[in-house]
Amino acid sequence: MNNKKFLAAVVGLGLVTLSACGSSSDDSQSSGSKSVTLVSHDSWAVSKNVLADFEKKSGYKVKVLEDGDAGQAVNKAILTKDNPQGDVFFGVDNTLLSRALDNGLFQSYEAKGADRIKAGYRVDGDKVTPIDTGDICVNYDKAYFTEHKLQPPTSYDDLIKPAYKDLLVTENASTSSPGLGFLLGSAAKYGDEGWQGYWKKLKANGVKVVDGWEQAYNEEFSGSAGGKKAKADRPLVVSYASSPPAEVIYADPKPKTAPTGVAQGTCFRQIEYAGLLSNAANAKGGKALLDFLLTKEFQQDMPLNMFVYPVVNGAQVPAEFTQYGPQAKNPETMDPAKIADNRDDWVKSWTSLVLK
Repeated sequence: MNNKKFLAAVVGLGLVTLSACGSSSDDSQSSGSKSVTLVSHDSWAVSKNVLADFEKKSGYKVKVLEDGDAGQAVNKAILTKDNPQGDVFFGVDNTLLSRALDNGLFQSYEAKGADRIKAGYRVDGDKVTPIDTGDICVNYDKAYFTEHKLQPPTSYDDLIKPAYKDLLVTENASTSSPGLGFLLGSAAKYGDEGWQGYWKKLKANGVKVVDGWEQAYNEEFSGSAGGKKAKADRPLVVSYASSPPAEVIYADPKPKTAPTGVAQGTCFRQIEYAGLLSNAANAKGGKALLDFLLTKEFQQDMPLNMFVYPVVNGAQVPAEFTQYGPQAKNPETMDPAKIADNRDDWVKSWTSLVLK
């Protein structure tokens, strides 16, 4: 899920993110097909010992090629599908899945352990494997609302009320995964026609739009560690339900409670997938890597590295997630087919409506 290792790099908890040089084909051939390359967005992270265990058991050395945010990475993978940069692609989510499938990005493979994936996350066919899930939600700065004796918003409707004028910052829906998720959440909430009227009201209420999550959360949002240093002045931001746990886990000293909260009525459920790339140079290694992504070891390693939730039955999450960042009980969702039919038109309309 894009940009969710936002604080991990600061504290260095033994995470590993490697950039591959050259193509996966060259790497595989030079190492006797004992090298397998994972292409991902720039939020991939895994603990060194977990990755080392897979490499030892499988005999494959894993190379990771991070390729920008989710949208950029998917588009580049599509453009290079005939001569792919790697063997497995991780990080296409339900907002962009149809684009990848329609362009033949993946070949068929049913990963071992797929039968343990929770029913709500399974997809038809065997072109992609669900790996993780999370909720895109509005986060709020608890201190701001306490100081101003104002109740934080709890719903989409609250965000257009005068009391919250000039308080929200969100990401560009055409360049950012959480920004697109927030747009889709509003479309799911208000319907094909109603979402545009909602955004007109949101614009009139002073919503600020920036290019990406990093800027929105760490520079504009007053509740984040980065935002405090930047003297940010927006106490509401579109981020993730897992952001409050990160603010606790990586704080020094650790606060007793999370400094930020989540407006539970503003959430849109995001699911990330991985797949074996068409024309992968090392398909056998790619299959082994996909199997690894569904193991209990990797699934339980994800929350504290990428701040996402596992999708397989039996995988546990850290106590901090349960306490500070529980999954939304009733998030907005949308059928991938509907996203496919409307996404591009909605983004064009949103751009004309909000940015011009």
